[in-house]
Amino acid sequence: MSMFESLGRHGMAIRNAHKRNRSVRALNSLPPEIQRDIGWPVSPREDPQVTFSALLLGSAR
Repeated sequence: MSMFESLGRHGMAIRNAHKRNRSVRALNSLPPEIQRDIGWPVSPREDPQVTFSALLLGSAR
């Protein structure tokens, strides 16, 4: 396996993780009623971890 194949696999893993995190953020930003309708666990709105993450990540890109 060449170095470029390894870099390509790592790059793809990073890209997939970014897409997955972006999807989770989008689903978590939906109103609780819609989250329940689609079967997504309702995220607590006043969770300190959510607040801390929002401060670190800022607004949606």
